[in-house]
Amino acid sequence: MHWATIALLSAGVSGLVSIFDKTVIYRYAGTPLTLPLLAGFAATSMGLVITVTLRVPDDAAWEAVGWTLFSGLLFGLGGLLLMRVLYSQEVSRTIPVTQISPIFAAFIALAFLGETISTLQWGGILATVVGAMLLSLRIERGYSTIFLHRSFYLLVLSALIQAISTVIIKVAVDDLPVLLTHGLRMLGIGLVLLAFNFRPRPLRDIQGFVLKRSPALLVVAFNELVIANGGFLLFLWALSEGPVSLVLALHSTRALFLVLYSTVLSLVWRGFLGEDTVPAVIALKIGATALIVVGIVGIVL
Repeated sequence: MHWATIALLSAGVSGLVSIFDKTVIYRYAGTPLTLPLLAGFAATSMGLVITVTLRVPDDAAWEAVGWTLFSGLLFGLGGLLLMRVLYSQEVSRTIPVTQISPIFAAFIALAFLGETISTLQWGGILATVVGAMLLSLRIERGYSTIFLHRSFYLLVLSALIQAISTVIIKVAVDDLPVLLTHGLRMLGIGLVLLAFNFRPRPLRDIQGFVLKRSPALLVVAFNELVIANGGFLLFLWALSEGPVSLVLALHSTRALFLVLYSTVLSLVWRGFLGEDTVPAVIALKIGATALIVVGIVGIVL
């Protein structure tokens, strides 16, 4: 299978992950720390199972193992920022903003790898930033002004951290098997999520899920152990076969999948995820997300 097809599949699967995450946050979680803590338990468990079962190849560099763990730690930190915003914001406005990470990858390449950025790529950068800003703009009832929501800056920071994490993992996946790389990365992600969210309030929230036999546990288990792992593995597979900038750009079409999923679900079950389904808002979301993807394509051409 071609790496571009794999990257697009990973984008579609990752869009589903965000939908399930928002479902748990919107319908069940009592604190913004509950979902990250549950995800931390799942990621750490999966990482331990894979790394204990497999072993590092004799000809592999141990530096690659260290970089993989570090990439996971960074990705977990970026994920924390994203989940924090997702707790209070619409999923279709939140995720697309983080898809500007290829912009930062371009700047990293310019600064550290000596790569040049063409006029077309700079145009792509501008288009992507404008699209991200449009997604974070809000028209408040009773006011005639539009303002940039403060969560935009946290999402940009999350995108930067994820871009650095992806560049690092590309180096590691060229030296380690994809499955082992995934296990080590999940271990790093899980440790960060547990370290920042292992607190009394989310623990009590999870205890309540168990006592009440809440569907949240089943949703999280299926999402984190099956769907999320599938998306991560597809992304690493694509990354092992193709160039990091192109793979990351195609993976960013996750934003379009997400807008499609969330809009359809909100139209079928009104208020399902707290999404605004006013026609003008839907048009803004789709147009802004398309602008982000067009910008990303311009970056990698």
